[in-house]
Amino acid sequence: MDSFHFLPPDVARGRLVRKLRTKGITNEQVLHAIESVPRHAFVDPGLSHKAYEDITLPIDHNQTISQPFIVALMTQLLDVQPDMKVLEIGTGSGYQSAVLRYFTHRLFTVERIKELSFKARDAFTRCGIKNIICKYGDGTCGWPHYAPFDRIIVTAGAPAVPTRLLQQLTPEGILVIPTGDRENQRLEVYKKRPDRIERTTYTDVVFVPLIGEQGWKERE
Repeated sequence: MDSFHFLPPDVARGRLVRKLRTKGITNEQVLHAIESVPRHAFVDPGLSHKAYEDITLPIDHNQTISQPFIVALMTQLLDVQPDMKVLEIGTGSGYQSAVLRYFTHRLFTVERIKELSFKARDAFTRCGIKNIICKYGDGTCGWPHYAPFDRIIVTAGAPAVPTRLLQQLTPEGILVIPTGDRENQRLEVYKKRPDRIERTTYTDVVFVPLIGEQGWKERE
């Protein structure tokens, strides 16, 4: 078992980054963001001793805070360049948002569960984060008011790629999303070309379901 909970947070984050390097995360900006974000600020206080282990942790409403490796991998695959506009679907705890905000002047994020959206905003405030714009609503519909986006990241498992998200991508835009069934998915990257959409499939992942008009329906 990892012993991150015996270490000061900054030391634990450094150790986590070293582990992510061994697992294939090579983007130095991504690693810097992971090392800079206080993950313990986004987990339940009762689980803060596990904040810097490379594991998924539960949060309220049967949701999760993603494994740091998956957060780093998705951020690396997103390939955000300076001055790009980024949309995140599924704010959740706010941890992925806090990592992404290092790559853009303004990050737009949508969360369908009101309490989680408000808790994430409070966490951003406590951490002094000011460049994240939050919305409570159906993320499968994107955020048309601010579209188009250069990059879109979806942090929940979809049955298929929501067409509205593809429509809100700029030419040459990139969408990173897990797709599959409710229990297991494959991480995919979609690149928008002038005449087609290119898809690349990566590793197996497990995310909570993407609920919404263009996602899964709520179970009774």
